[in-house]
Amino acid sequence: MKQLKIVLKRLTEFSKITATLIFGTLFMSQQVLAQGVEASKNMKLEGYSDLQGRTAYQPTIQKQGDRWIAYIGHHGDKKLNTLNGKMEDNGTSIIDVTNPKKPVYLYHLPGQEGKAEQGGAQMVRVCSGAILPKADKSKFYMLRVFGNQAHEIWDVTAPEAPTLLTTIIKGLKDTHKSFWECDTGIAYLVSGNPQWRTTRMTQIFDLSDPTKPVFIRDFGLVGQQPGAGGAVPTQLHGVMSSGVKGNRVYFGYGTNNEGIIQIVDRDKLLNGPKEPTPENLLYPQVVRLDLPAMHGAHTTFPISDVEVPEFSKNLLGHKRDFIVVTDEAIQKECLEGRQMVWIVDSTNESKPFGVSSWTVPEKSGNFCSKGGRFGTHSSNENMTDVYFKKIMFFSHFNAGVRALDIRDPFNPKEIAYFIPAMNKNTVVLETPAGGKASKLPFTAASDKKAIQTNNVEVDERGYVYIVDRANTGMHILSLTGSARQIANWGAAEK
Repeated sequence: MKQLKIVLKRLTEFSKITATLIFGTLFMSQQVLAQGVEASKNMKLEGYSDLQGRTAYQPTIQKQGDRWIAYIGHHGDKKLNTLNGKMEDNGTSIIDVTNPKKPVYLYHLPGQEGKAEQGGAQMVRVCSGAILPKADKSKFYMLRVFGNQAHEIWDVTAPEAPTLLTTIIKGLKDTHKSFWECDTGIAYLVSGNPQWRTTRMTQIFDLSDPTKPVFIRDFGLVGQQPGAGGAVPTQLHGVMSSGVKGNRVYFGYGTNNEGIIQIVDRDKLLNGPKEPTPENLLYPQVVRLDLPAMHGAHTTFPISDVEVPEFSKNLLGHKRDFIVVTDEAIQKECLEGRQMVWIVDSTNESKPFGVSSWTVPEKSGNFCSKGGRFGTHSSNENMTDVYFKKIMFFSHFNAGVRALDIRDPFNPKEIAYFIPAMNKNTVVLETPAGGKASKLPFTAASDKKAIQTNNVEVDERGYVYIVDRANTGMHILSLTGSARQIANWGAAEK
């Protein structure tokens, strides 16, 4: 009997300890969630902005004097502007992130009326007049889309009071992920010229003097041009240029299927014959690489002259060129092929080939049934020396943002991640157009709320910015632990 009492006493004490541990764990979990973190490794939250509850796409961060300013492009919707008390169509948020721990929302610039990609002002780039060849050296300029209709230039020298300088072109049927070379002024605008057979192609302008845009040419794949026949090649998604020195422009076509990577000679593109005949469209093309049917090319990020450690003793091939290609996941519940990161060896440009790939393991978070999209969307595009050729960051929808060590492009390794917590602004992401109507086997998971980390960017200080498609806001992050040791902090601006 005495032994039984001892056992019962010990069981009671054990139960109290267990209850305390469980309660403590739950309390800590609630505290973490309250700080905006669902899960993280080697990344910490530095600051946060709710972006007025707006669905977000492209972040761009620009140093302006002693300040750092974030410009956030939004997908279409209508939300309350808390600065003036007015309901406004989503457009561009302008935020002072000089102190990343305390971002200050400066201005909201309305965009086009409409939902999702039918409205808003999703794409934004910024250049300093001190770098643009023919601009006012004291000013800063913002290039943005106006929904699907137009491309605009704004004076954002005073980010609290942007002023419209000019509309570059309007009357378009679509826009998307444009690219602006600040040192030359050349802009590759993803547009929908109504005369062309595709909804997205490239219109190239000289914006070296942002007040006086000069049209250079229209460009696209053979079969997209006016008057062509047969099947229309998949639409353009985004462009990246290596500038005058690299003399290459990298085009990514397709979203989650029928992707195409096109490498183009920049000099021939800008100075060659411009009438969009099949011969003239092919003239600047270095190579076209068609991807497997279920993969697209959202972002094509070039990395040249990479010293591959494993090949350091080889006579040939120790220095190589690569393109980091990121697909975009579209369907919820993984009702498509897995969209992921692909690294293509382009050392011999006429014969590019894939050498590695990477994805978040689905089982690590049951992501296919978690709600929302699962898979990659985009990579950072700033080539700051802090991270270039060392670390890249990839937005991964409900799996947050992921940091990869790419020093050996043949073996990319995940070194850090951050998944924000949902908050009061988080909404159920709408199923893409044609989704449920296409009779895909959707379940109740398609109606779950989930984080949808949409795009990611870095600044020259090394901060990482992620924005959410499902209205959760913008999180400002930094690397910690072993991941932080890989970066080149000697190159970081203070």
